[in-house]
Amino acid sequence: MDEVTAAAAAAAGAALLPTSREERAAWLDALAAALEDDRAGLVALAAEETHLSQARLDGEVTRTAAQLRFFAGVAREGGYLEATLDSPDPSLIPPRPDLRRMLRPLGPVAVYTSSNFPFAFSVLGNDTASALAAGCPVIVKAHPGHPQLSRRTAELALSVLPAGWFALVEGMTAGVALVQHPAVRAAGFTGSERGGRALFDLAASRPDPIPFYGELGSVNPVVVTRAAARERAAGIGAGLVGSFTRDAGQYCTKPGLVFVPAGEGVDDAVRDALGSAPASRQLTDGMSAAYASAVELFGTDEEVTVLLGTSEPGTSTPAVALVGAADFLAARDAFLEEHFGPITVLVSYREDELPALLATLRPSLTATIHRGTGEDVTALATWLAPIAGRLLFDGWPTGVAIGWAQHHGGSWPATTASIHTSVGATAIRRWLTPIAYQDAPQEVLPPELRDGNPLGIPRRES
Repeated sequence: MDEVTAAAAAAAGAALLPTSREERAAWLDALAAALEDDRAGLVALAAEETHLSQARLDGEVTRTAAQLRFFAGVAREGGYLEATLDSPDPSLIPPRPDLRRMLRPLGPVAVYTSSNFPFAFSVLGNDTASALAAGCPVIVKAHPGHPQLSRRTAELALSVLPAGWFALVEGMTAGVALVQHPAVRAAGFTGSERGGRALFDLAASRPDPIPFYGELGSVNPVVVTRAAARERAAGIGAGLVGSFTRDAGQYCTKPGLVFVPAGEGVDDAVRDALGSAPASRQLTDGMSAAYASAVELFGTDEEVTVLLGTSEPGTSTPAVALVGAADFLAARDAFLEEHFGPITVLVSYREDELPALLATLRPSLTATIHRGTGEDVTALATWLAPIAGRLLFDGWPTGVAIGWAQHHGGSWPATTASIHTSVGATAIRRWLTPIAYQDAPQEVLPPELRDGNPLGIPRRES
């Protein structure tokens, strides 16, 4: 029996054993504590494999533990179940019986980890935390960018969770087999558009298709208004450089396409800030090569000016591609593609050109507006809201807070499932499916649906 089949069989068995929300919450709390207890060793190993700084990685451990505890709280609160009770009403046409509805776990799920967040979106990251909270055993496909860290983190998970509730598999063959295994009922993925689309197609082509929740490519457009540029061009330029070069530009929320008003000095401020932006190492050799190709591609276009920051041997030099609105529109496909790493595209516009520029945008995880003091940007927000999962004002999209109201998603190509999120409390919804009980006896009903609300969860009753 291969590792995928063995893991799936164990997970299928575990899924048949009933667990309470409190039990699962306790597991998540214990996982958070185990992660923090091994913080020093995990951070040292992650720094060796990913080239990210120890300070950044230490903060990511803190975030990951917070995510685990957050979903423990979501499980305990119980509102995520969407428990709904309709009382019988024989006067209606047709007559309404006693109906009670809630969400239940799908069963074993696959989680494909990301390269750029070796803790927060990896083995014990957001997908794993939300799936366990929902009551779904998890089989994790480790990322090849940090294999030793993945194995060590998996050991922590196995030391806390009951048998069958967690497994780790490695390699491309295992990753393909995992999404196709009949015991797997859903899959979550964070990574490239190309890789995610391949797995999405496999999930859809199964004899029994399953949901595939992929977080993929995103350019995260930013629009700077003329009023904003006149007020604070220097601050906007410095903020942009700090955002797109943060941790080697390896964020899915990196601002990769920025529209700035012509002649207001934002491009000059970016040029100044870029001079002190550090060179950095990408997570893998393949990412380094792809980044170098992107910079070279822009450099061969006569209509594009490429600004370069600090250069060091063996590292990626931060870069900004400057282009005018007309030239952007003439070669839009190249500029609308996501380029991983410390690079962004700066498009200079006049107000009459902005509608045509915005009309080219594809959906992204985020969109951002920088506005002047008291400036009404309702019209601009109306343009951008339909293509963004999260609309920001006067800030930068790198960094995704953990909260009940958070949404980290969007339409294709940002994700494969626009109605869902991979961060925030409703990330748990991906691993659940509804069931309705009609005229069921009390002893058959889950406690969450019984008369008197014995568990005290939020419910809608009519």
